Amino acid sequence: MDLSFEQFASQFKELGQWDTMIDVLLVTFIIYIALRLIQGTRAIPVLRGFLILAALLFAVISATSLELPALSWLIERTLPALFLAIPVIFQPELRRALERLGATGRIWRLFQRNKSDPVVEKVVQSAMRLSQRRHGALIVFEQETKIQEYVDTGVLLDAQPSVELFLTLFNKNTELHDGAVIIREGKVASAACVLPLSSGNLSDRQLGLRHRAALGISEVSDAVSLVVSEETGQFAITHNGRILRRQPAERLMEILTTFIQKQPMTRQLQ
Repeated sequence: MDLSFEQFASQFKELGQWDTMIDVLLVTFIIYIALRLIQGTRAIPVLRGFLILAALLFAVISATSLELPALSWLIERTLPALFLAIPVIFQPELRRALERLGATGRIWRLFQRNKSDPVVEKVVQSAMRLSQRRHGALIVFEQETKIQEYVDTGVLLDAQPSVELFLTLFNKNTELHDGAVIIREGKVASAACVLPLSSGNLSDRQLGLRHRAALGISEVSDAVSLVVSEETGQFAITHNGRILRRQPAERLMEILTTFIQKQPMTRQLQ
C-alpha cells in the first residue's frame, strides 16, 4: 500500500535515533555502491536524463493546482513501461556491474599490498623500448572476465613474455604488428587480436584505432590495456571504460600494478 508523505514522515519520526542513523546509512551505502558500479559507463548520462525528466514531471504536477487528467493518465501509463525498459537499455552496463560485484578478487586485493609483477615489468620495459622506436603497441591483460572470443581472433602463441618477444611482435616489418597482444595467466596467449572498438566519442584526433580498441575492450570486460602511440610514443592505459592518457614512463609500473588484480597464476614467468 502506498504511503503519503505525511504518513512516511510520521513513521520516520517514530523510529529511534540509532534506527534512523542505521536506516539512512544503509540507503546511502546502497546508492553509493550502485553509482560506483556504473561509474564511467554510458549509463550515467541516461540515468541523469531519467532523473531530470522525473524532476520536471514532479515539478509540473506539484507547482500547479490545475486538474490535468490527461497528463496524469500519460504518466501513470508511461512510468511502468520506463521501469520495464531499464534492463533493456542498461543491459551492457548491468552485466558489467554484476560482473564487477561478483569479482571477489577485487575485495581480496584491498587487503593486499601491491607487489612487483615480473610480467608487468617485462611489459613496461618493452613499452619504453617501443616508444623510443615509435612502434605502436596494444597489450591487454585479461583478468577475471574471460575474453576468449577475442583471443581466438589472433594467432595463438602461449609464449613466455620477454622484451625481445614484444619488440618482434610490434615491429612494423612483421606480420603480427597490427592488432593486440593478450596476456593471460602470465603468458602471451595470442597476438594480432581484433578487439571491439569503443562506441564513445574521442575528442582528440590523435587517438586512433589502437586507443579505440583498448577503450572498447575495457567497456565489455575488466581487462587492463596499455597503448603505445605510434605517432607520439606516448603511453595510455584503459580500464573500466576510461582512458588515462599521456602517462609518464615512470608511473606505468605503479598504475598497471594497481589496476591488475592479484589472482593466482597457474603459470608464472620464470
